[in-house]
Formats: sequence, structure tokens, C-alpha cells
Amino acid sequence: MAEPSNKSKSNQELLAELGVEVKQEKKSARTPKEERIIAGFEEVQRFVDEHGRTPEHGESKDIFERLYATRLDQIRKQEECRVLVEPMDHQGLVAGGLQVAEPPAEYNSDEELLAQLGIDAPIEGDITYLKHVKSQSEKERAKAEEIGQRTPCKDFEKFKPLFDEVQDDIKSGKRKTLKFNKDGSVEEGNFFILAGQKAYIAEVGDEFIGTDGRKEYRLRVIFDNGVESNQLMRSLQKRLWEDDTGRRITDISMGPLFDAVASEDDTESGTIYVLRSKSKLPLIAQNRNVIHKIGVTSESIKKRVSNASLDPTYLMADVEIVASYELFNINRQKLEKILHRVFEPARLDIEINDRFGNPVKPREWFLVPLETIDQAVKKIEDGTIIDVIYDPKIANFS
Repeated sequence: MAEPSNKSKSNQELLAELGVEVKQEKKSARTPKEERIIAGFEEVQRFVDEHGRTPEHGESKDIFERLYATRLDQIRKQEECRVLVEPMDHQGLVAGGLQVAEPPAEYNSDEELLAQLGIDAPIEGDITYLKHVKSQSEKERAKAEEIGQRTPCKDFEKFKPLFDEVQDDIKSGKRKTLKFNKDGSVEEGNFFILAGQKAYIAEVGDEFIGTDGRKEYRLRVIFDNGVESNQLMRSLQKRLWEDDTGRRITDISMGPLFDAVASEDDTESGTIYVLRSKSKLPLIAQNRNVIHKIGVTSESIKKRVSNASLDPTYLMADVEIVASYELFNINRQKLEKILHRVFEPARLDIEINDRFGNPVKPREWFLVPLETIDQAVKKIEDGTIIDVIYDPKIANFS
């Protein structure tokens, strides 16, 4: 007797008959294109919030309103765009809830509109790429700023103790509040004060290219009033800088570095960073816990090391950030030279080929334990760093 055929049954049905539980795969993170579409739609939403109406076409309208109108038309026409933004469309824009004028026949996309206006702004495959589009005033540029949606934080109970602890630390003097530098970094775990509310950076998403063609990151920001935002990093930096009451709350994990000179009127000068390589080179792998790269930067550490595996300075490998210390009113270049002078006897002598096969000798890697680097930072604080040199024979300062 022939066995019954299973050709008509799906793999899932067959597995179910065998008692095998089929788990749904987790959806992957959004693609860079999806991030740009969402960021572009958020620009349209902000326009609606500010003006109480849908952006309209017409020569009497400014360029950004005309771009937003064109963009909204394209989102409505493309199913993949509609599906992507509908969960965040609280204004009903995709469904045409607000009135919008019909687009003139002479342009049906951002690219066509910009070409008509004589603006060189090539569109790279989607409706939100506005590289090289520049506003005619700071007011117009503000209209294009990416914003995030604020929603109730469902797991706020796990963040509330952090805010309580930070408030106690500020009162006791363990932490300080400092004006936010225009190019100040934003890292996971940082605390800020924005519009009178404390904000905690709970997550920093993967890098993608923003609507202006620059590197961007989507943040998860928790506020002390129990809401959270998914705004973009550059948007947060801009808002902190422009807010007269915007402040960075210092991190006590670095110790009281420069507390003697830092005050609310001081500006951040940069960050000392300590990295550990993930290189598989035998020399590195066998001594990984005591080989560190020491440097000073004014930008985001995460951004600085984002392409480490392609850079011989980072040993052509990814790196781990193991320590960082904020600087205030300190000359970064001079401080870096001092640190490198102190650890010169322990400088790692290594040569590595770059991706073109050219030999390179990285100069910022040292055979020094992390706790010793921390001691050096404390000596910077008390002013005794200029009097010492690290002696690798005794693994201490002399």
C-alpha cells in the first residue's frame, strides 16, 4: 500500500504533526533605507505639528514645505512606505486625514522638484535622501531637524532608581552639571538635562546615513517623567546645545577628574579613551588584558572607532572601549602628549600592514594594565603626572 503523499503539506504543518514547535524568527533591525524613510516621515510630522496642516505644493510655499508635500505623496503611493510608517502615523497622514493640495504635474518626486528649482541634490534610491540640500536660513534648517516620538516608557520602573541615584549624586557633589559643548559626545549610559527634565541614554542604535548624508544613530532616551523617545543623535545634540538650561550630568565612574576646576560655566574639552583590541594576532591575543590604546578625542568614541577593522591605527581589528574620562578646560593635544610620554617605556613595538599591504607602525598602543592607566588619570587630577614615568620593569611609576 502506497504511503500517503505529504507534498501538499507545508514544512510547518509537517513539523507540527511531529510535535516540533516552530518558532517565529525575530525580525531583523531596520535597514538604513527604512531608517531614512522613517526620519523623512518624522520631518513631515513635525511640520504638521508646527503648522496644524498638511504641507502643500505651490510656488508660494518655501522649499521645505514643497519637499515635505512631495515626500508625503510618495509615501502614500508606495505600499512598503505606508506599511513602515503607519504604526507611528498618529496624525492620520498616510490615510489622507488632513487636506493637501494636488501636486502640480511638472514634479512628482523630490528629485524632479529640486531639479526644477535648480538645486543639485541627487536622490539615492529613496524618497528621503536630501544630500546637499541647504536651507536659506537657520529657521528653515530647523524645520528639517529629525525628531523622535515620545511614548510612555513601559519598563520605567527599572530606570527610576537611576534617576533617583543621579539626583542624590548631584546634591552630594559626586556629579556635576555642565553646559553641553556644541560638538559634545552622546554615549550609552550618559545623563543630560533637557528642557528641565533629566534624560538617560539607554541605547545607541546601529550607524546609518541620515537624510543629510551624514552618519547618524537612533537613540532610546528615557526621561525622568516616565516617557521615552527614539530621537536621532544629532537632533539631541542640537537641542542640548540650543537649550539655555541644557546640561550634561558628569559620570562619577571616572572619579573626581578635574573637579577642582570644573563648574557649570565650564565647557567640555574632550575625552580620554582606553581601548582593548580584538585582534587575533598572537602577540595581541596572548596579552590582550594588558595591551591598551590610549588617546584623547573631542568626538564620540563610538563614532571614532566605528571603522577600526579597516584602520591600521586600530591594528585592523574591532576594539572594545574599556574606560573613558571626560576632560574640562584642558588642552587635548598637550594632555595626549603627556600621557604618551609617561607610558613611552611601555609603548608596543608592532608593525602591521594596512588593507593595501603597506607596513604601518601604530604609536598609541601600550603594554600597561588598566588599573595603572587609572592611576595616571588620578595623577593628572592632582597635578603630579608631570613628575613621573612608567617603569615596565617594576610595573609602576618612578
